[in-house]
Amino acid sequence: MFDNFPLWPARASSTAGNVDALFIFLLIVSGMMTLLIFTAVVYFAARYRHRKGVMAEQIEGSTPLELTWSIIPFGVFLVIFAWGAIVFFKSRTPPRDATEVYVVAKQWMWKMQHLTGQREINQLHVPVDRPMKLTMISQDVIHSFFVPEFRMHQDVLPGRYTTIWFHATKPGRYHLFCSQFCGTGHSDMIGEVIVMEKESFQAWLESQAEGSPASAGRKLFQKLQCVSCHSADARARAPVLEEIFGKQVPLADGRSVVADISYLRESILNPDAKIVAGFQPIMPSFQGQVNEEELLQLIAFLRTLRAGQTPRRVEDAEPPQATPANAKPKEPTP
Repeated sequence: MFDNFPLWPARASSTAGNVDALFIFLLIVSGMMTLLIFTAVVYFAARYRHRKGVMAEQIEGSTPLELTWSIIPFGVFLVIFAWGAIVFFKSRTPPRDATEVYVVAKQWMWKMQHLTGQREINQLHVPVDRPMKLTMISQDVIHSFFVPEFRMHQDVLPGRYTTIWFHATKPGRYHLFCSQFCGTGHSDMIGEVIVMEKESFQAWLESQAEGSPASAGRKLFQKLQCVSCHSADARARAPVLEEIFGKQVPLADGRSVVADISYLRESILNPDAKIVAGFQPIMPSFQGQVNEEELLQLIAFLRTLRAGQTPRRVEDAEPPQATPANAKPKEPTP
């Protein structure tokens, strides 16, 4: 009924119906209150208009009337609050089995990367009927990820990770907008979410195969010489990072924090902010040396780092066997 109504985008996600129902309820309540107030103003203006020979009289308050116009609106506001809270928490709490995608906003484009490695610009391919979680950050200014058909809207901030999730219910192509003015090219910062059948999506994944963010993060971990301190052996001068993600980390000041993506990002860019108990503040800052995409790759590597998987130091690698100068070459085996 509403799909062709120009002010009512199609519903294409599992939360769209709940958002629409709450919006309609608010419209009905607001419309009824507006009509009631307007009718009362007109009635009282006519009923108690100025007339010759009629003097104003003191009107005493009515306790039942005052209770009525206090309790009924209070009840309506409680319904709005409870309903809105339920819709909000459902739309902000992704399922545990949601498939994660990293999103980096940049003037004026959307850069996406799947955990299986596929990269996209201004497009996001997703399967139908599978929850998708977006972990987003901006490389420059505030942007906002907005897909009207999903009733999904989330600000994307510089220096801070934000998350949102959706469960697409209809295959199709849906508009993606930036709804925060982000500069002169703001109107060009558009894209689309392409919802595909599961078989088609799997074929797309295979055709776009690339290295995963975790594998890229491992290479970056070695390139930046992180392993020289985080070596996970007796000579380690920094905390062991194996299986650290999601665990409590004791700090030198007696506090403890959870090693989530925000903590890992802060520890890379501003390592002196939270010193781990038992270690000295010797780690340099990598601010300006890695961009937001590389930070997400490093975090993806640390999230998957298991016991015994820390890369080896360069000096620990076995040197190649030298060939003596007087050695005779081996005869080829017939």
